[in-house]
Amino acid sequence: MSDASTLIQAVVAEYCPDAASATRLLDTALELEVDPLGYCAARLQMGEAQVMERAAEWAGLDFAQIIPAAFEREISPDRLEAIASTKLVSIETAERRWIYTAPEFLDVLRLKNLKFQSGSRPILVTKAALQDYLARCSSMALTHSARQTLTRKWPFATAQLTLTKQARYGFIALLVLLLSLVLAAPYLAQGWLLPLAICVLIGPSLIRLAALRTPLKRQRRPRRPPDAELPIYSVLIPLRDEQAMVPQLFAAMARIDYPPERLDIKFVVETRSPGTIAAVEERLVDARFSIVRVVDAKPYTKPKAINYALPLCRGEFVVVFDAEDIPDPDQLWKAALRFQQEPEMACLQARLVIANGHTNWLAALFAGEYAGLFGVLLPALANWQLPMPLGGTSNHFRISALRRIGGWDAYNVTEDADIGMRLARLRMDVDTLDSRTREAAPTRLRPWLGQRTRWMKGWMQTFIVHNLHPRTLVREMGWRAALGFEVLVLGLITSPILFLGFIVVTAFEALRGLPPWTDWVGWAALYGGFLALGLGSAFAVTILGLRRANRPDLVWVQLLLPVYWVLIGIATIRAAVELARQPFHWFKSPHSPYELPPEPAKQAATLWQKQLGEEPAE
Repeated sequence: MSDASTLIQAVVAEYCPDAASATRLLDTALELEVDPLGYCAARLQMGEAQVMERAAEWAGLDFAQIIPAAFEREISPDRLEAIASTKLVSIETAERRWIYTAPEFLDVLRLKNLKFQSGSRPILVTKAALQDYLARCSSMALTHSARQTLTRKWPFATAQLTLTKQARYGFIALLVLLLSLVLAAPYLAQGWLLPLAICVLIGPSLIRLAALRTPLKRQRRPRRPPDAELPIYSVLIPLRDEQAMVPQLFAAMARIDYPPERLDIKFVVETRSPGTIAAVEERLVDARFSIVRVVDAKPYTKPKAINYALPLCRGEFVVVFDAEDIPDPDQLWKAALRFQQEPEMACLQARLVIANGHTNWLAALFAGEYAGLFGVLLPALANWQLPMPLGGTSNHFRISALRRIGGWDAYNVTEDADIGMRLARLRMDVDTLDSRTREAAPTRLRPWLGQRTRWMKGWMQTFIVHNLHPRTLVREMGWRAALGFEVLVLGLITSPILFLGFIVVTAFEALRGLPPWTDWVGWAALYGGFLALGLGSAFAVTILGLRRANRPDLVWVQLLLPVYWVLIGIATIRAAVELARQPFHWFKSPHSPYELPPEPAKQAATLWQKQLGEEPAE
């Protein structure tokens, strides 16, 4: 019997009692072009530690669960990305030279037949333990990279360098001036203000109306590729104070339909969250899962955390999920297939669907908003090849493209929207993905307001950063995309405040016993039309989105959309105040485990396929 067969049989003795079964398992792993040890750990759910310990015993070598903390020393690798592929570290002490290695199958075969001098025998560890040690030793370099890589690539367009006090206060002053002129136009009755009012009020409405008439792209229902054709896929899940969500997260990740030996799922946890770290470590038996501990360093933001983990990813592609996310099992292989079929594709945004929209009116309005955004507006923007404000989760990237950009902006509190603009500036292809991720909306006003304030503050940051050098923006994006960016982002910022302002002005005039803007009735009628157009287009996009999501039960609640816009207006004002006082403060949204409605995935997928003119799957 060959060494290869005996090694496999030693590692998986209970699964391969004879040489023939060991050979079959070995042949299967080689046909899939994966390391046989990794295949055993993932497919048989043995865990990487058990596999490596048995391999070490077969080769006559020692095994260690971890590399001792006493051996840690600060290092600055030339290429942080090399950490993910490093197999060996050599540590010199006064007593001896320590060699720790995480070998693959062929390496173990070679190690068994090598002659080692006394005190130089290698100690086998798991890949996760080796990477964890290297990450701890490189923590300063990883932190610096997480904060500065984007700044080095975009010195003229990053939140860290651009959002000075002068820039922030200047933007707020201009915003107040713009909104004041628009609201005061009926009183001033100046014709030159009319174009300004039209640009601010009509632009976003026209985008929504155009999106309503933009059909979804027709595409054939994809077939799952064979395991051998799927590449390694990394998953980043940033967590802070989320120990309650860990069981649900592990269950959701375990349901992903993807070859387990090609999955690289990393829970990215800040060391300021010891409870979350402990909850994750309890479940790290599965070879697909590992933990990245992000050292305590400002800014305390999600983009800083995932930037920290990015160099440690082994995959060709990477996706970000949030603590409450439950992705469709098919999402990763669908994304991998699209990337393989479209080599120029840099990013794919899956649809985010609110699973608890039935809970109360606030969650229902949030669900309607998401349905319109991810089911109508984003597909239209992708179809028009305009900048796409990505969602904060379920955005899939080609890692080479992500590294070319410089990763996420660690100081932008709406990093998803910002990176969508950077992809547009480099004219990289972005599209939507026909797969869903379910998550929960805030059901209480205070958490909703905190989250929406952060989002609006991030939009303001994004607008300032990318407009610092407008000529460069137009040259990089092209005038058409740049105009779309200005209208979309400025509309998102100004529309809620203007709506709130209209209500205040109308109430003030009513208290005076006069019709609104009595001095210029024509302006009042014009603004009333603008308001109706804005609300009507938003309502229509929401209804179409809910129809595509097969959620007719949430339609009637959308009549409260004016109330929702008032709340967004209040959040936007709070965002402007925070931008001045706490520009990089990250409001942490609280999450709680939730149950999914019965069979929502099949219903929604069926209607989505009908929209594409396809027959639903049985």
